[in-house]
Amino acid sequence: MSIQSDLQKVANKEKAKFLAHYFKTGKGEYGEGDIFLGLTVPEMRAVAKKYRELPLAEIEQLLHNKIHEYRLTALLILNEQFGKTGGADRKKIITLYLHNTKYINNWDLVDLSAPNTLGIYLLDKPKERKILFQFARSKNIWERRISVLATFVFIKNGDFTDSFAIAVMLLRDSHDLIHKAVGWMLREIGKRDQDAEETFLKKQYRVMPRTMLCYAIERFTPEKRTEYLLNPC
Repeated sequence: MSIQSDLQKVANKEKAKFLAHYFKTGKGEYGEGDIFLGLTVPEMRAVAKKYRELPLAEIEQLLHNKIHEYRLTALLILNEQFGKTGGADRKKIITLYLHNTKYINNWDLVDLSAPNTLGIYLLDKPKERKILFQFARSKNIWERRISVLATFVFIKNGDFTDSFAIAVMLLRDSHDLIHKAVGWMLREIGKRDQDAEETFLKKQYRVMPRTMLCYAIERFTPEKRTEYLLNPC
C-alpha cells in the first residue's frame, strides 16, 4: 500500500470537476492546468497522519506531483512532522519548503502550510524574516501570498509589525488573491487590537484596493465601515 493508492481510493470524479472549477484551472486562470482527484481536506489529513513518518525525500517527490491533492497531502505531512520535531530537523523541513515554493501553487496549499511551518519557524527568529520581504517582492503570486500568510502566527502572538510592513509593500499588487490575503490579515489584527488596525487604515485606506479594504473592515460596525467606504462592501 502506498500513499498515492490511499489517496486514489477516496477520489471522487464529480467533486474533482467542482474543485477544478473552484480553484480556477481553466486557460489563463491562476490554477491553469492543475489536476484534482476530488478529495476533502479531512480525507487528506487522515492520509497525512497515516504517513507522517514519510522520509523528506519522499515528501518532496510527492510535492512535485502534478495532482493537487498529492501536493497538499505532502504539505500536511510537513505540518505534522514540523509540529513534532525541533532544532535541525525543523530547519531541514523549512529548507525543503523554501526550495519548493514553485509547487505550492494555489491558495489552499499556501494557507494550509505557510502559517504552520514557515510562520512558526520564524516566530522567534526576527533576523531570518527577510525571506518574507523577498517573497513580498516576488513575481510569483504564491510566494507573495506566503509572505502574507506566514505572518498570521506573528499576529496571533501580538506582533503586527511585519504584517503591516508587508501590507504596505502589497498595497498596489495587481491580484485579488493578494488583496484578500492582506485584508484578511489586517482583519485578524483588528480582532486583537482594532486601534492598531485603524491607525494603519487611516494612513492607507485611500490607496488600498477595494477588496483588501472590504476584507479588512468586515468585522467593523456598519457605522464604522461607512467611515472608510462611500458604498458598502
